[in-house]
Amino acid sequence: MQNHTVGGWLDELASEASTPGGGAAAAMNAAVGAALISMVCNLTIGRPKYAEYEKELTEALAEAEELRGDAVRLAADDAAAFGAVIAAYQLAKTTEDERLARTAAIQQALVGAADVPLRTAELAAALIALARRILPGSNVNVVSDVAVAASSARAALDAAVVNVEINLAALADEAHRTAVRARLDAAVTAGAEADAVVAEVREKIAK
Repeated sequence: MQNHTVGGWLDELASEASTPGGGAAAAMNAAVGAALISMVCNLTIGRPKYAEYEKELTEALAEAEELRGDAVRLAADDAAAFGAVIAAYQLAKTTEDERLARTAAIQQALVGAADVPLRTAELAAALIALARRILPGSNVNVVSDVAVAASSARAALDAAVVNVEINLAALADEAHRTAVRARLDAAVTAGAEADAVVAEVREKIAK
């Protein structure tokens, strides 16, 4: 992912190839949100007007940079995980042994395919919380970018949820489905906070 141009990656996304797909797009939305948080921090840190927020934003910058790297890796991981699902479905199924092996391989691949977007959803939730943290001390000239960061993370969250759910629907392990669902439900609650950040920024702008 680090070696792609934006245009080149979008061409791949638009092509008839099965990867990258929606899960990778979700992770890249998260990466955009993280980059915007970093930008806001970089344009605030060192300004005397915001000196009281210096420590908070310096810490937030480090977190945002780490999350951005994680998001880019998740985009690549998602393509690999989905590729594993496709490969499992293409296994031979002529004999009973082959059918059993194919079913087991599909189920194992689905676990991985659900895990990547689940981690993307949790990362997006962390970004939304980070956007909330930096909002009070952000440079007013780029406060709109805090809202865009929250919106990008919200898009990542919503997209990741759909990608988790489509894999869970085919997963036979009820206990694993329940555990994944619990983590996903916890991450989903961040959506309301993203909306609140956007609303607060719009109020600030309107004053």
